Amino acid sequence: MKNNTLKFGLIVAVAAIMAVPALSYADTLTRQLEVGSTGSDVSALQTFLAQDSSLYPQGLVTSYYGFLTKAAVSNFQSRNGIPAVGRVGPATLPVLNFQMSQGMNGGATGAQAPIITSVSIGTNNNSATIGWNTNESSKGLVYYSASPLMLTEYINSVTVGNGNSAMTDANYRTSQNVSIQNLNDNTTYYYMVYTTDQTGNVSVTWPSTFRTN
Repeated sequence: MKNNTLKFGLIVAVAAIMAVPALSYADTLTRQLEVGSTGSDVSALQTFLAQDSSLYPQGLVTSYYGFLTKAAVSNFQSRNGIPAVGRVGPATLPVLNFQMSQGMNGGATGAQAPIITSVSIGTNNNSATIGWNTNESSKGLVYYSASPLMLTEYINSVTVGNGNSAMTDANYRTSQNVSIQNLNDNTTYYYMVYTTDQTGNVSVTWPSTFRTN
């Protein structure tokens, strides 16, 4: 079977990004997007495209515009009579914004990844507590490391090549809370929330940081 592994091609450099990631769904896109773009607007685009499995069968919501997202955008462009370049440019933006505002993407529906919202972090000297909500019942875990996380995007998942993980439990719920113990004090940690719904759809937050006291 052909290996469709698609490297993110990065060691995430987010030492200056100290805020929690924002992944709430947005109805409109305000900038052009292409491979390499990151942010909550990329998540909104992926969430929208993931509603239709014929456009975006992988359904990953990562906030990173990789080659799977490029292929999904190309499918959307072909369906709507736009040159299938895989980039959200000036011809594609208004079509996407109209369909997103109307809550439609060509009339088909399919698997949709859970939407992660309300990420919160509490820290002390040697531990951290990370909580978040999802719009559907999901189970989740947090990847964390004292060095930048190295991510690899596969067809149906995202893997982390370094660091540790802490899981909530095996139950599916809409509110999650993870406690991470045995951390070093006065240290910056990189982390990513990873959620999976009951049908296997995956969402992750873009890696960000917290610092212990």
